[in-house]
Amino acid sequence: MSKVQKAALSTRAIHGHSARDAHGSPHIPIYNTTTFAFPSTADLLDVVDGRKPGSLYTRYGLNPSIFALEETLAGLENAEMAWAFCSGMAAETALFLTHGREGVVCIGDAYGGTLELLASQLPLLGIKTHLILGSEIDRLDALLAEGAKLVFFETPTNPTLELLDIRAIAAIAHAHGAKVAVDNTFASPVNQRPLELGADFVVHSATKYLGGHSDLTAGTLMGCKADLMPVWNWRKNLGSMIAPETASLLSRSLRTLVVRVQQQNATAQTVAEAMLKHPKIARVYYPGLPEFPGHALACEQMHGFGGMVSIDIKGTGDDATRVADRLRLFALAPSLGGAESLVTQPCTTTHHGLTQEERQRRGISDAMLRLSVGLEDAADLIADLEQALG
Repeated sequence: MSKVQKAALSTRAIHGHSARDAHGSPHIPIYNTTTFAFPSTADLLDVVDGRKPGSLYTRYGLNPSIFALEETLAGLENAEMAWAFCSGMAAETALFLTHGREGVVCIGDAYGGTLELLASQLPLLGIKTHLILGSEIDRLDALLAEGAKLVFFETPTNPTLELLDIRAIAAIAHAHGAKVAVDNTFASPVNQRPLELGADFVVHSATKYLGGHSDLTAGTLMGCKADLMPVWNWRKNLGSMIAPETASLLSRSLRTLVVRVQQQNATAQTVAEAMLKHPKIARVYYPGLPEFPGHALACEQMHGFGGMVSIDIKGTGDDATRVADRLRLFALAPSLGGAESLVTQPCTTTHHGLTQEERQRRGISDAMLRLSVGLEDAADLIADLEQALG
């Protein structure tokens, strides 16, 4: 356990692991070793049987670079334990296969890949899944009474930034003996820590804010040891382990997580306020705006409002496409959370796999653009949006 577990978040992000390099390096080097040798069979069996910690085999996650990363990740969410994965989808898949076999309820909007996994693929394995809107929360009691044992949701959601009440949902789920998992990718641990609000699991696409530089693909799942240990075999046998090189890159990124996200919070607020006044914008989705429907809840359960802003262009989907194509500082690309600002049109990328009717049901218009605000100057980003809208 790290000696700085109770320190502030920015301190834990830098000093959040107890391992120390024998040569005095403040950071654990990359151990791209696949297997580790032992002085004796007795020593090997101590690690294999869990009597002693130690490195054994990288596909199992028993690797110093991965150990150090996971200890830091757990500290960021005040979790007892964290597992690292090769992607956020790998983390979600292992979670669903471990704790969702009796049924999964997904509330509200979510990443398109997550919706596809829940709606189309898990049912092939006999897993019942229920996808309800945030406005249909009154259905949760009945679905849990039918036997579903895992409630999953994002907050803020992708791409409408809808806010869901973590405490309230956790109370309903726990009354039925169900677990709650929150995808905290959009908020990051800087802005929100769901375990402190009653959730049982936190999942991240670490590709996004945790990575922060658009140069790695990874995921993580955090929670208590009793809940996470059953996930271990799924991760091991599905082959979804993070690579040591990626673990080292992610450890590097975490050291600047707090300063990056705090700056993105401030810039996104400025951009959202500017877009709210623009005559060619029909609607701005951002939790930091007092006009936003979830603003009061965001103030209650978040520590910052995030770097994601969605806007509806006045016009058609083709009009929104033309605006996206004219942007120069905002790169036209999926993903989010990097140092550079990105723009994507959900109907053509993240939610392209949904029918137009389903997107409309979820409030995702073809004229919507999702902005991932980076670390550029706010005035320059606003000028870029204004020239594209003009």
